[in-house]
Amino acid sequence: MDATGRVLYQRRVPTPAGDYDATLNSIVQLVVAAQAQHGPAQGIGIGTPGSVSRATGTIKNSNSVCLNGQPLLQDLQARLGQAVHLANDANCFALSEAIDGAGADGAIVFGVILGTGVGGGLVIDGRVIDGPNGITGEWGHNPLPIGDGQGRDAPRPCYCGRQGCVETVLSGPALEADHATANGGTRVSAAQIAAMAAAGDAACTHTLDRYARHLAQALAVVINIVDPDVIVLGGGVSNIEALYTLVPRYWSRGIFADTVLTRLVRNRHGDASGVRGAAWLPGGAPAGPMRKG
Repeated sequence: MDATGRVLYQRRVPTPAGDYDATLNSIVQLVVAAQAQHGPAQGIGIGTPGSVSRATGTIKNSNSVCLNGQPLLQDLQARLGQAVHLANDANCFALSEAIDGAGADGAIVFGVILGTGVGGGLVIDGRVIDGPNGITGEWGHNPLPIGDGQGRDAPRPCYCGRQGCVETVLSGPALEADHATANGGTRVSAAQIAAMAAAGDAACTHTLDRYARHLAQALAVVINIVDPDVIVLGGGVSNIEALYTLVPRYWSRGIFADTVLTRLVRNRHGDASGVRGAAWLPGGAPAGPMRKG
């Protein structure tokens, strides 16, 4: 991107599954190709699952597990011969949506990823908040609050080593698994569940309502702690239109306020938002972004 946020070059390649060296090579090739076409970059930003450990300088908490324990930032800088800015992919998503996306009019923006996993990022006044442990926004690995009366199954194991994490209930695969469990093992995609619910299918309507209640519970905890102006949803599940009506209907039950003014909105930049946020990392927001407060 240029300094105004205009996209100059975009290319997508498959991630080499489970292969750290091949992943490094793919990133380097993309950067080399972009600079060959547009000249040397003033800055390089990388979005990645997980984050850099303050103790070891290596990646931790990544669901792309081949990255864990690897010095990704140092290796990229060595291969590219220039500085690299690296941040969690959910942080990048939140930054993109806060600068010129669906949360651009909010001073405090919480970005939520609801996809194969569940992540989050916090941006305040246009700046990503990372925290001393590099885990700000990692609500997907909090336990889902209890007490909704929905009769959830026993807590499910999470790849992080714990059980009952928000991610095990609110990810796209978790939504599909919940529907299958409640309907004799029939597995359909999250998109199909949403479409069939919109068409009046009772089983899918119940599944979607159950999911919305769980999402409302989990986001109520975020609102009680962070009190964001805007919560922006991303990831494949964010395309389910009913969530933007159902979740605000349910979340007030868990929020310590008489009136909830936080807005729940869909992302503006789609699945490009994470990489746009990564591109903003080196230079920050353009001059004069619209922002409240």
